[in-house]
Amino acid sequence: MRRHGTSRTGNPRGRAQHAATWTALTAAGALVLGACGGGDGKEAPPQGGEASAPTGQTVQLPKLPGEKLEVAAVWTGPEQANFTKVLKEFEKRTGATVTFVPAQDPIVTFLGTKIAGGQPPDVALLPQVGALTAAVQNKWAQPVGPEAKAQLDKNYSDGWKKLGAVDGTQYGVYYKAANKSLVWYNAKAFQAAGVQPPKTWKDLLTAADTLSASGTPAVSVAGADGWTLTDWFENVYLSQAGPQKYDQLAKHEIKWTDDSVKQALTTLGELFGRKDFLAGGASGALATEFPKSVTQTFTGGERPAAAMVFEGDFVAVNIGQTEAKVGEDALVFPFPAVGAKAPVVSGGDVAVALKPSKGAQALLTFLASPDAAEIQAREGGFVSPNKSVDPKAYPNDIQRDIAKALIAAGDDFRFDMSDQAPAAFGGTPGAGEWKALQDFLANPSDVAGTQARLEADAAKAYGN
Repeated sequence: MRRHGTSRTGNPRGRAQHAATWTALTAAGALVLGACGGGDGKEAPPQGGEASAPTGQTVQLPKLPGEKLEVAAVWTGPEQANFTKVLKEFEKRTGATVTFVPAQDPIVTFLGTKIAGGQPPDVALLPQVGALTAAVQNKWAQPVGPEAKAQLDKNYSDGWKKLGAVDGTQYGVYYKAANKSLVWYNAKAFQAAGVQPPKTWKDLLTAADTLSASGTPAVSVAGADGWTLTDWFENVYLSQAGPQKYDQLAKHEIKWTDDSVKQALTTLGELFGRKDFLAGGASGALATEFPKSVTQTFTGGERPAAAMVFEGDFVAVNIGQTEAKVGEDALVFPFPAVGAKAPVVSGGDVAVALKPSKGAQALLTFLASPDAAEIQAREGGFVSPNKSVDPKAYPNDIQRDIAKALIAAGDDFRFDMSDQAPAAFGGTPGAGEWKALQDFLANPSDVAGTQARLEADAAKAYGN
């Protein structure tokens, strides 16, 4: 998956909604990190807030005249364009030339093909912990050098450093994080139906019923992209089953046929099983890709295709494709609590050197510094786990508050479960968990069959 000044909210009611939203978010502890995916479409401009000063140079980089680097990531659209600005600054400071190489999911397969052909990129940004582990096991990854390690020690909490390590050796720099427990909603649709942001799963279902009865389907689900469905499941499961079970399932220490999985799928089916709750029904959801799931929620005035869309802070990038304003027309609330506590699920993209070159290590050092993150933070749709990033770099109050909450959460979070899994199970389009949950969306009553397919695919991928 998966951010200072005044907002562009132009009326007292809008400002009150914004404050209430973030009071609830902070109280629920719903800071969630994913970048399992990103957005397409035009770049979202900064939406209010004071202008931030140009990024300073807090880190010294070596001069690399004539050196050529390739950087691979699965980012497209504005995410790719915004990251390219970071690479341009690196070029300016070092004299190196950097080329962005678009990768495909699963990225481990993509990298394997490049490496087998003798053309590995110098650095790759991996969207799954499982991909980092695979890169180390395949002897592709290079350990982080002392300069990058110094930046990590200075700017990152222990939790984020540990996520970039394998067997005690630091291999990765978590450059991008995402809050993956957010529900974004169309303020006009909620107001027209007389609905308030729900705090519990029961309240969410009640709100969904009221919204659908008013003529606006409750939720836009990006069922064509299986990674969004894993995020739905993980939030329900973490809140309902608790962190201990979550950790066990993430490591396949308990089976997907466990009763806790049955409960979570049954709960999720309460929403997915109501075709009138979903924009376009189940068939429409299965044909909807992530960017459209966002844009159709924030177009159409008081009668959009849906009133809500669930996903991480990066949704703000796709809202930028519409006329809606984040903090005014597009508001956000924490993923509702299914059990005693609201879920705290995280994800992120980790930068790893695949060549033992001076340039690759210099880029890791730059990406571990606040200098790089502040460039992309100003563009929106981005959150950094780097605690030294100036909050003023974020372009609006919502993204700024998400970033502050992320840093304040420290190490108290759970990382995206599918991103911890082997890519064959948790990160492959049309296979494994992605496909099983798409089939479940099509037929939410088949809980037992879904569990059986999940367990069979997991056992094969984990080798147990």
